[in-house]
Amino acid sequence: MAARTRPKSDAPDASDRVSRIREGVTAAILEHRLLPGTKLGEDEIGEIYGASRTLVRTALQQLAHEGIVNIEKNRGAFVARPTPADAREVFEARRLIEPTIMDHAIDAVSPVWIARLQQHLTEEREAEMRGDARASVRLSGEFHRLVAEMSGHSIYLGFLKELIARSSLIILLYRRHDTPACGTDHHAGIVAAIRKRDREAARAQMLSHLDEIEAELFLKDPAADELRLADVLGA
Repeated sequence: MAARTRPKSDAPDASDRVSRIREGVTAAILEHRLLPGTKLGEDEIGEIYGASRTLVRTALQQLAHEGIVNIEKNRGAFVARPTPADAREVFEARRLIEPTIMDHAIDAVSPVWIARLQQHLTEEREAEMRGDARASVRLSGEFHRLVAEMSGHSIYLGFLKELIARSSLIILLYRRHDTPACGTDHHAGIVAAIRKRDREAARAQMLSHLDEIEAELFLKDPAADELRLADVLGA
């Protein structure tokens, strides 16, 4: 979130300020600058964005509706901490909609879109080569959003934006040590299939990619530990 103070006001640009707050918090989550469980103080955010508490609260409520912020009574707002069950549901949802997004993207394929995707792949590789982990994480999520934009399906795009933000939190919490969050080689394979207008290959590449991301997560259910501990102590 950019540290820039503006006079507080509920002027006609209120919706723009709410959008800036939402986008700033979401970007910080995607880049892993805001960690799960971080408290999101209304006053502090208001100072950063020059917005009233009313506008900040509106933005946080919208983010809570999307599942990336939790609002707790008498405690305030916090960056969400998805459970292993939440993680499984998010990737199940992504496996349902992203292959269909591939179909729509292939319908919309054009030299302009292929150039945009190739440029994005270049940016991903450059971030990886210079060891810029934050940029790599952000660009990985943006690749999936870009393909959804290419599809022209606004409903799927809206769903996927929410799922990408949740995925970022999940990866931060549960990724196994030193495993990549989202491989550039996989993305290159997806782009190649889109360029060839090969629906079957594009769908298969996306499903394989999502399966591999989920497989790299250590989704251990805390309840299982409790059961084992009870067994040990009760022996």
